[in-house]
Amino acid sequence: MTISAFFHGTGRRKTAVARVRLLPGEGEIVVNGRSLDEHFGNAINESDLRLPFRVTGTEGRFNAMIKVEGGGVTGQAGAIRHGIARALLQIDPEVNHLPLRQAGLLTRDPRMKERKKYGLKRARKAPQYTKR
Repeated sequence: MTISAFFHGTGRRKTAVARVRLLPGEGEIVVNGRSLDEHFGNAINESDLRLPFRVTGTEGRFNAMIKVEGGGVTGQAGAIRHGIARALLQIDPEVNHLPLRQAGLLTRDPRMKERKKYGLKRARKAPQYTKR
């Protein structure tokens, strides 16, 4: 097996798609050319994004270059986490598969926004019923 310069993974959550590249480094995460704090601010918990590294014991060994598009803050954060987990799986499948699977990081979250139905105000909210 040839060792490449980087490892990549694609993560998805809701309507967000994240393309993750892992390079050997000191644990820096760059999202769309900006740092994690610049991109998300205080909207997300940084430890949630770093969970795949913590589970596999690779914290501080890889830099993550991430391009994410679509969705909102929560969807993008979930997509990044999914993408990092998939990229870590490429690095060493035998060692990393079981911890990532047990932590639930390899399964794509299938929950999507439910479509609006006609006659209703939103997906399920109906207009107020009046008897008289």
